[in-house]
Amino acid sequence: MANLFAGKVGVVTGASSGIGQATALALGRAGAGVVLVGRNEASLGEVARTLAADGATAVVVVADVTAVDAPSRIVAAAAGLGGLDVLVNAAGIIAGAATEATDDALWDRMMDINVRAPFRLMREALPHLLARKGAVVNVSSVTGLRAFPGLAAYCASKAAVDQLTRCAALDWAPHGVRVNAVNPGVVVTNLHRRGGMDEEKYAAFLERSRETHPLGRPGTVDEVAELILFLASDRAAWITGETISIDGGRHLTCAR
Repeated sequence: MANLFAGKVGVVTGASSGIGQATALALGRAGAGVVLVGRNEASLGEVARTLAADGATAVVVVADVTAVDAPSRIVAAAAGLGGLDVLVNAAGIIAGAATEATDDALWDRMMDINVRAPFRLMREALPHLLARKGAVVNVSSVTGLRAFPGLAAYCASKAAVDQLTRCAALDWAPHGVRVNAVNPGVVVTNLHRRGGMDEEKYAAFLERSRETHPLGRPGTVDEVAELILFLASDRAAWITGETISIDGGRHLTCAR
């Protein structure tokens, strides 16, 4: 992927950790200027310094993606680098609760961060993406494609991301802007621990993933980042509206 994005500018939300961080690093190392978006200023600064050491340009935008002014601030930062070619919506949260145990606050928070924030940023970014025939990649989940118990709000939010991806792809295809999503299975990140799992439960969860994923292991952030970069690149110029599983085959399985 070296120099595949030379002269281009990308925005990555959730760039302080996990899939977002891996994607931001990969995008910068592939030649793009990168706008790093997240709430953890220290972590974003570390990513920016790593990219600078690799000769890449990075701008940090410390923002809660749900804030009213977040989309305009983020897009303005990209414009400051010369435009916007790639938007990666990787920021997201997870929380476990069965349907009957999901209160309004949990439902609204899940939808606000996982669905409304990407939608608002996509809408704000569109004029700039139109000018550069750019691409959007949304980070969804296997839970957008398959139902799982105890995750009602999360599953619904990711299914909404998938449908948003398809709708935007149709709306924007006549203008040369592509929109796709990746649907990871279990990937080793801090997502589940931030969602409430302690270390013991998380270790057991990863061990269980050896059984629930046909390929026998959870995924890595770099594996997902590589797919994101492919979808954002000109190599995928005839791909739009896709929700692509990257989950070791988990979406193929039935409950067990």
